[in-house]
Amino acid sequence: MKKLLNTLFVTTQGAYLAKEGETIVVKTDGEIRLRLPVHTMGGIVCFGNVSCSPFLMGFCAENGVGISFLTERGRFLARVQGPVSGNVLLRREQYRRADDPQASADVAREVLTGKIANSRTVLQRALRDHADKMATDEVGFAVKRLNNHINLLNREHPLDALRGFEGDAAHIYFSVFDHLIVAQKEDFNFQERNRRPPLDNVNALLSFIYTLLVHDIRSALETVGLDPAVGFLHRDRPGRPSLALDLMEEFRPFLADRLALSLINRQQVQANGFEKSDSGAVMMTDDARKTLLVAYQERKQEEILHPFLDEKVAIGLLFHVQALLMARYLRGDLDGYPPFIWK
Repeated sequence: MKKLLNTLFVTTQGAYLAKEGETIVVKTDGEIRLRLPVHTMGGIVCFGNVSCSPFLMGFCAENGVGISFLTERGRFLARVQGPVSGNVLLRREQYRRADDPQASADVAREVLTGKIANSRTVLQRALRDHADKMATDEVGFAVKRLNNHINLLNREHPLDALRGFEGDAAHIYFSVFDHLIVAQKEDFNFQERNRRPPLDNVNALLSFIYTLLVHDIRSALETVGLDPAVGFLHRDRPGRPSLALDLMEEFRPFLADRLALSLINRQQVQANGFEKSDSGAVMMTDDARKTLLVAYQERKQEEILHPFLDEKVAIGLLFHVQALLMARYLRGDLDGYPPFIWK
């Protein structure tokens, strides 16, 4: 278990969380291992066989501390959240736009522009930094193809067409992703994106970071009063945080993919941090997860110039900035939703 910034990540199997006075306590084998005042907490993320008392869940809900439950592999299961105090007018406008195919396509087009532009930048940065270690022709050609897709998004398209562009762009990007891995090639070989369950070390790493992203973006959306379950690119499905998945598209290449590549290329994670089950599913060990969590939170503390605000912002606050920009767009304060585009 580890507290990073204002989020508690509990990865120790068999841990039990309970309420004592105004504090949250974490117990293993009947002994208290950690005690934290609730007012210092923003969220709790539990991985695998971790349980909470009903009194703690109610206590956290009253104090605005969300509790997320994930499988040991990092697949989202459920979230305990208190009453939402968001602006009802904002949510009603969100629902109206989500029910309008053209309005949904307008938002989806901006989100995908951000995703594809950031995917292109990841490839361009790799060419700049590791040109002597990769097939530059293949990666360069992928950059040109992604440029073409960005140009296509400058025109209006129905949602189905946009989803087709997104799928094709993702295929182009991941077809050269293995070239970006320049260390530990035998242990971290990427052939294609797979999940539920991930079948290799790279996909296990990516899936875990994507899960962390969804948790953070969902919390940011709830903070500004938007409904994380009602999206524009991703349509309604029971239990799916569709709007969080929409906003996550912009951050997949910039934060998740780059972090995974950094951990591999700097050998911060190694083959012994992954285990394969009899079914072929690959999962991270407890130590590897802790390494990733520390790296993820450290990355979130780094600052970057926000392209729309033209101000320096901590990466961990980008989710909240984009959620606020989405809310302003839906209220009519902005003519369009400005996606996060990394430069």
